[in-house]
Amino acid sequence: MKKKVDDYVNEGIYGTKQTKPEERRKYLGTIRERIVLVLTKGQVMKKRGLKEMDALMKEHNDAKLLLNGNIRVSAFSPYRKIASKNHIPYTVVANKNTKTDFAAILTYDTKAIDREDIFLAEEDMVEKKEEEKNGLGAFFKKLFTGPK
Repeated sequence: MKKKVDDYVNEGIYGTKQTKPEERRKYLGTIRERIVLVLTKGQVMKKRGLKEMDALMKEHNDAKLLLNGNIRVSAFSPYRKIASKNHIPYTVVANKNTKTDFAAILTYDTKAIDREDIFLAEEDMVEKKEEEKNGLGAFFKKLFTGPK
């Protein structure tokens, strides 16, 4: 298929067309089908998922690590160390115009793996339930539902 002159002009003005642009903004420039593991900002700040990331880097040794450039660099130190140890290249993606909750993504450049579960099991949910049981949540629950 031959490109039309308008296509070349549009590419020059707007850049090359990308597939799934919304998904790429969300996942730091990659698409869902290429992702091995995603860590949220909260998980990275709490240094969660280090063991999982290390194990998956060993298993997927031709992947790369994308780091959200809108987060302070010191938060990524342990993740960069793991990537270096496993000979995984990493890139800091700085896009001020994009808002995403994701901070670290282990992904492939072109290989689609369609991994079903790309998110780290949320340990925070267990902690929140414990807080509810012991904190203000328990007080209000007892207040409105009565003692068990």
